[in-house]
Amino acid sequence: MNQVLELENAILARAQRLADQFAEQAQRTRESVLREAAERLRQREAREEAIARALGDRHYRQRVQAAELKLQSNLDRVRWNLVRGVEARLEERMRAFVEDRDAYREHLLQLLREGVAQIDHSDIVVRVNARDRELLEAAWDPLAAEFPGQNIRIDAEPIETLAGVLLLSEDGRMRVDNTFEGRVARLRTRLQQAILERLLPATLESGNPFTG
Repeated sequence: MNQVLELENAILARAQRLADQFAEQAQRTRESVLREAAERLRQREAREEAIARALGDRHYRQRVQAAELKLQSNLDRVRWNLVRGVEARLEERMRAFVEDRDAYREHLLQLLREGVAQIDHSDIVVRVNARDRELLEAAWDPLAAEFPGQNIRIDAEPIETLAGVLLLSEDGRMRVDNTFEGRVARLRTRLQQAILERLLPATLESGNPFTG
């Protein structure tokens, strides 16, 4: 009887030890699962935070770029308006200058002389508007005498120009545009540069106000 009781107690003790081992293993497994879950959650939160930060940075850059484009557009519009304003004032001054016939005639003759000097051709056609044709014809004989060996004639067809002369070689291969419009077109780049240097703030033109 005692042997049976001892065997039962041994079995119960063995079962208890196994139960304790399983409980410890289950606890370790639980803790490991919880740690892994916490790590996955941390990694997921880190990824989501990184994605949110990247989206935020991209949105910020897009807003900065949009503001820069808007500023550049405004600067371009201001530049264009200034250039057009200066050109309009130049045109007004030229119209007033043309009314001074004596001074303007000398200016016109000088433009013609400069143009002839730039064309290496014996036959030259001078094209002007109807008003300037009359001025040139009145002084044509002494003017033509300044260019011996060259055949210079005024084209019968007037051109549309505020003032000045357009000179062409007879074969059309050489051209000097000394009209008001032609000279303004050649000076437009220098005109814009002068406006940028004198009228627009250097920090807005050459710097980036968003990056300091």
